[in-house]
Amino acid sequence: MGLQLKELVKSKELDTKDLSEKIIAIDAYNMLYQFYTTIRQPDGMPLMDSHGNVTSHLSGLFNRTVNLLQKKIKPVFVFDGEPHELKKKELERRSQLKKKAEEEYQKAKEEEDIIAMKKYASRTSKLTKEMVDEAKKLVELMGLPVVQAPSEGEAQAAHMVKNGHAYAVSSQDFDSLLFKSPLLVRNLSITGKRKKSNSPVYSTVKPEIISLSETLNNLGIDGDQLIVLGVLIGTDFNYGGVKGIGPAKALKLIKKHGDDYESIFNEACWDDFFPFSWYEVYKSLRNIPVTDEYNLKWLPPDTKGIIELLCKNHEFSEERIGSQLEKLEKSVGSRKQKGLGDFF
Repeated sequence: MGLQLKELVKSKELDTKDLSEKIIAIDAYNMLYQFYTTIRQPDGMPLMDSHGNVTSHLSGLFNRTVNLLQKKIKPVFVFDGEPHELKKKELERRSQLKKKAEEEYQKAKEEEDIIAMKKYASRTSKLTKEMVDEAKKLVELMGLPVVQAPSEGEAQAAHMVKNGHAYAVSSQDFDSLLFKSPLLVRNLSITGKRKKSNSPVYSTVKPEIISLSETLNNLGIDGDQLIVLGVLIGTDFNYGGVKGIGPAKALKLIKKHGDDYESIFNEACWDDFFPFSWYEVYKSLRNIPVTDEYNLKWLPPDTKGIIELLCKNHEFSEERIGSQLEKLEKSVGSRKQKGLGDFF
């Protein structure tokens, strides 16, 4: 779902040239879901090989990453770990929605309603362990770092930016701001012309960057108060937030009570909507587990391994993959192994 913070946050349009030679910590699950839900056949079904294995995520991951490397961006893919107990409730809610969408899809399929099929098919998307494992393998075959987060991928990515080991987090969600990432880049994986939903019109999507310090200054609050604001309007740990409280009203409450969080949540009537304490959510977001056990190294791509995975295992076009591999090899040249120090 992600934090619904867009109306309060000011972003600046970004040229990908501005990210040249910069390390970007990518929220891998967020990117894979984008590819899985958008790279679809006319009836809404994802791309699959002849054995019924979904390949949409691999197609998007490979092609978009090659594109980023051509722009001399240094991607690091950060994968989610074990979800927090509070988030497991939200994941169960999403699972039930996917089951409902599957039922609606099957109904539309029986009625040969292509529009409805496309509508509901993307809502059934679920990344399996096998899909995630293959995505990790593909990233490693491309010679790029994979970081396994102990919990939330965005929290780990934010931690790496705070450590100075990456320039910014890349995600469509705003959650990394709650985890105090100094910079957030959006639209990095969807840059280009995009067809508007249910319309023949295309729009141009450009990357944008958001500064945490500028955001806090503009709102007149600090990082902990931003977490409080997030809890009020709803996070993955408390879906939907407090009924009737949107970003503007949440900000008004914070301005009224300052650091007196108890008064903020009392006035918001938190206990009328949730069976657990607001502090439990706040504390969990503020103390998400992260790790310093990661090794950022860039290696030459394993072209044979990529061909084996994509073409032999999943029947991708050898001609198309070959063309992309030429771009990949040209973008990295004959680089030797590079570590973190080579980019600072």
